[in-house]
Amino acid sequence: MNLTTPPLTDPTPLLRIRDCLYGDDMLVAGLVWLDFFTWLNGNPGVTLRSVGAHFGLQPRGADVMLTYFKARQLVEEVEGGLRLTPMAREHFVAQSPWFLGPYFASLKDRPIAKDLLEVMRTDRPANWGSQQEIDDWHASMETESFATQFTAAMDCRGIYLAQVLAKALDFSGHRHLLDIGGGSAIYACSLVAHHPHLRGTVMEKPPVDGIAMRAIEQRGFSDRIGVVAGDMFANEIPSQADAHLFSNVLHDWAEAEVRMLLQRSHAALPAGGMLIVHDAFLNTAKDGPLHVAEYSVMLMHATQGRCYSSREIGDWAQACGFHSISYRDTAAARGVLTALK
Repeated sequence: MNLTTPPLTDPTPLLRIRDCLYGDDMLVAGLVWLDFFTWLNGNPGVTLRSVGAHFGLQPRGADVMLTYFKARQLVEEVEGGLRLTPMAREHFVAQSPWFLGPYFASLKDRPIAKDLLEVMRTDRPANWGSQQEIDDWHASMETESFATQFTAAMDCRGIYLAQVLAKALDFSGHRHLLDIGGGSAIYACSLVAHHPHLRGTVMEKPPVDGIAMRAIEQRGFSDRIGVVAGDMFANEIPSQADAHLFSNVLHDWAEAEVRMLLQRSHAALPAGGMLIVHDAFLNTAKDGPLHVAEYSVMLMHATQGRCYSSREIGDWAQACGFHSISYRDTAAARGVLTALK
C-alpha cells in the first residue's frame, strides 16, 4: 500500500462512532447514579475540586466527567465556578416538571456506566471493554494475542491519520525520527515515506516490538526504520534521533507519567531537537470538542490517562525546557503540538 495516497473519502464520521461509545454511559453515571445535575443546581459556583470532594471522585475522574458535560453543553464555567446550562436545568434536575431522569434510569446497570462510576471513585482502570476474562489494558498489552489485536486496530486508523500528520510537519532541519511507543510503526513508516531524507527508529516493549518489526518489513521500510525493544519509562531513550514522536501515547498515562516522558525526551534530544506530540487534544478551555471529550471518557475507563488540552501539554513541555511551542489541527479531531529543545 502506498502510504502517500489518501483515501477518496474522509473516515472521520466512522472513527467517531467508536470514539464516542462511552460518552453516553458517562451521562447515565452522572445523571442516574450521582444525580449530579440536581446537586449542581442547588450548589452553583462550585469548583472541580468541590465536585470531587462531594461525590468521592478522584481528580482525573471528576475532570473527565466535567469536561464531557461542558462539551455536551450541560454545564458551563463562568466567573465564580460551574453552573448548569438552561437545558440541563430544565431536563436533568429532579424538581423540574420536565425531568428526564426516569427515562435514563432503566439503563443504569449498563456495565460501562457502572465501570465508569467505579473508575471515577478509585482511579483504577477497568478491564478493556469490561471483559472480565482479561487483565487491564496495560497488562493485556504484554500478551501476544491481545497486543496483536490492539495494534492492528491502531494501525488501520493510523494509515489515514499518519498521512495528514506527515503533511503537517517540516523535517527539513531534522534527519532521524524516534517513534516512542510507536505500535505497528505506521506513523514512522508514513513519515519517512513523505520525507525521503528521514530515517526512523521505533521504541516499543515486547511483544509489540516484534509486531512493529514485521510490519516495517511488510511495508518495505526495513532499510530506513529500525526497532529498539525497551520500556519508555525504564530504559534509556536512544540518543541518535533529533526528533521524537509521541503519537497517541501520552493520553494513556496520568499527568505525572506524561511529565516524566516529556522530561526524558528533552534529556535525550540534542540542541535543536524537535518534540512532536500527535494526539486528540481538548481545546484550551477544556469544553470541547465533543468528539475528544467523548474519547477521553473511553480512555479514562481503560487506561491511566485521559485527553489533555494543547495548553496542558504545552505548559508541561515548557516546564521541561522546550521552547517554540506551536499547535495545529490535523484530522479526525486530532492535532499536533511541536516544540524545540
